[in-house]
Amino acid sequence: MFNNIPPITRNIIIINIVVYLIANFLYYPSLYNTLSGFYPFSPNFKSWQIITHMFMHAPFREPGGLMHILFNMFTLFSFGPVLEQVLGEKKYILLYFASGLGSFFLFNLWNFVEAQQIISGLQSLGLNASEIYSKAGIDYLGDLRISATTPEGVELSNQYYALLKSPMMGASGAIFGVVAAFATLYPDAKIGIMFIPVPIKVKYLLPIVIVVSVYLGVSGNGGSVAHLAHVGGALVGWLLARIWKKHLYRFN
Repeated sequence: MFNNIPPITRNIIIINIVVYLIANFLYYPSLYNTLSGFYPFSPNFKSWQIITHMFMHAPFREPGGLMHILFNMFTLFSFGPVLEQVLGEKKYILLYFASGLGSFFLFNLWNFVEAQQIISGLQSLGLNASEIYSKAGIDYLGDLRISATTPEGVELSNQYYALLKSPMMGASGAIFGVVAAFATLYPDAKIGIMFIPVPIKVKYLLPIVIVVSVYLGVSGNGGSVAHLAHVGGALVGWLLARIWKKHLYRFN
């Protein structure tokens, strides 16, 4: 089966699977702490994480962890080969990684907005955010015990601590860019998805997914899923496809 997949898509899938196996069965949780994408103003952030987070997926030990990588790789397998053949390898690589970077940027831009609101709230209560920052490092093993005495102070402290401590991971942002590019180049293509009895054109499906993702990301109702990362990847994929669509066959 792998021999029938174009080389870039095939290698991306293989790398993701190999990294997942190593991270979960040889170097857990150290690779997750090193390669996942932490908030850039977290003590746990390292510059390489803007790339390496694309190859990390939810741990096998967590509920839904295996489905995270399986769903992402299946989606890439479904849409990637067409775009790799149409765009060529160089454009396809640029599309994939630029979308992943776009997802990281938008997700953390929103994190920055939320962080500033939390810090302002802490300061209004006479609390020092640096006290929380110092205890958010991966190597810190103690409890989050700070000088907050009110329920509001405790809640804000916990929110800031979680923001600094929780990484983003997964190829979803890059893959959303691939899907968005596919929808831009082939808007009338129909795909079938679960719970919808008839195939639906991607030009209708993608905007619905983006609107829902924006709502879930901004409202905070999306659970542990980085919905705005999906949006960031999709925006980059859409933009690149719009640029390339006019000259696709001239410059391919």
